[in-house]
Amino acid sequence: MGTFVDLQAADGTAIPAYVAEPAGAPRGAVVVVQEIFGVNSHIRAAADGYAAAGYLAVAPAVFQRVQPGVELGYDADDVKAGAALKAQTEALPAPGVLQDLQAAVDYASRAGKVGIVGYCYGGLLAWRAAAEVSGLSAAVPYYGGGVVTTPAEVARRPRVPVLAHFGERDKHLPLDAVEAFGRAHPEVEVHVYAADHGFNCDQRGSHDAPAAALARERTLAFFAKHLS
Repeated sequence: MGTFVDLQAADGTAIPAYVAEPAGAPRGAVVVVQEIFGVNSHIRAAADGYAAAGYLAVAPAVFQRVQPGVELGYDADDVKAGAALKAQTEALPAPGVLQDLQAAVDYASRAGKVGIVGYCYGGLLAWRAAAEVSGLSAAVPYYGGGVVTTPAEVARRPRVPVLAHFGERDKHLPLDAVEAFGRAHPEVEVHVYAADHGFNCDQRGSHDAPAAALARERTLAFFAKHLS
């Protein structure tokens, strides 16, 4: 069970973050980036899971600049509200919420090397962070919206090792686009699962337990390799 702290971004903005501590000395740190639904129970559980694996886990509230205290569920109204918040967040002047991710990485670095993992919108932010945020040692985007379908995102060049998870039935991220992304980025370790968008989240109808378990196993192995 974690607690919330306030991080300070470079422009002085206070950004709440859920922080989960490991039981013993941390083996490194993981910044956990939310979906469009805020730092909700799923994201807090994901952070708790990384803490249980031995990492200091930090989950910043990346919607704080447009609406504080966002915690949504997964019904149609929540999806609509989350999409609107994402659009507002994407419209922020540069560097937008990348400075908030930087604050999270800086905070987490007290535990050693820092990785970043993100889900859905957080997957896109994790991909951007791999190219633009300093102090990272690894990045893991899960079904990052726009990563494979937006030319400007495909053109990014990560500065750290990247492991990317996708679902072959994800209508938001077509398989042919995922395959093209893999060809454009041979340095990225790409895995595709027989699953849909959001397969990691056990609160979604698209949850796929075997895919989620395998993706977690691969993610933890990846972090063990690059954060040790």
